[in-house]
Amino acid sequence: MKITRRTTIAVIAGLMALGTAHSASAADLIAIITPSPDNPFFKAEAEGAAAKAKELGYDVLVASHDDDANKQSELIDTAIGRGAKAIILDNAGADATVAAVKKAKDAGIPAFLIDREINASGVAVAQIVSNNYQGAQLGAQEFVKLMGEKGTFVELVGKESDTNAGIRSKGYHDVIDAYPDLKMVAQQSANWSQPEAFQKMETILQANPDIKGVISGNDTMAMGAIAALQAAGKKDVIVVGFDGSNDVRDSILGSGIKATVLQPAYAEAQIAVTQANDYIKSKAMPAQEKQLMDCVLINGDNAAKLETFALTQ
Repeated sequence: MKITRRTTIAVIAGLMALGTAHSASAADLIAIITPSPDNPFFKAEAEGAAAKAKELGYDVLVASHDDDANKQSELIDTAIGRGAKAIILDNAGADATVAAVKKAKDAGIPAFLIDREINASGVAVAQIVSNNYQGAQLGAQEFVKLMGEKGTFVELVGKESDTNAGIRSKGYHDVIDAYPDLKMVAQQSANWSQPEAFQKMETILQANPDIKGVISGNDTMAMGAIAALQAAGKKDVIVVGFDGSNDVRDSILGSGIKATVLQPAYAEAQIAVTQANDYIKSKAMPAQEKQLMDCVLINGDNAAKLETFALTQ
């Protein structure tokens, strides 16, 4: 990896964030490390975990690794140095994270993973993730229905190092590929990024100006796609996302994006903290390490009930 001055500054800022809670003692400290809070999904995770930890009487240290495995390792080192009692982590890579989580385990600090799995078992105490395959199938079924089972479409895929990107793509295709009149004309990674999705969509449109649909691996890429389509005057293209963000909710209500799939980010983070508390207090282990939470289709019928990655009553 190329280390830049910007990366170094980001690492130092993250370490400073972990070192500012002077009032926290090692006996009641939980570290919460996620990707960038610029993405509302990750922001919801951090806020959910922090709220639950405070409710249970812990001090919290919140930091972002920005999908940089080196920065993540530094932040975990600092959490170990601070004597954190547990780490809540949405990781920076299924392979790259294994050593860092093992390092915490060897130091006696349990890790509770949320959202993204790692490619190892028995290293983290828990891996609490959305049922991405189930959710992707829900999204694909809605996409097929909206497309009328025919037409050309584009798929925007997430970051290749993230296991979720591949699982969602497989879930999409296991449904869509059963319809021979649905033809994919482009498949590109936009790395979960809204600006990158906008740029990729602009380029794809130059070669495929008459596409009928876009299925996206997450909501931020869906937002980038719909912005590019609208800028090009393409108002009738079907766009489906994945996450259940408030931004996409508003787009659905405004007749932009047609559907998304809600994964319960806030709830996952709170469950992780509850399980961490049980482990800290009594060494209680969850019934199983890998825990799947089902996703929910969001469309015009229920979008108004969506708020911060949860459905209201």
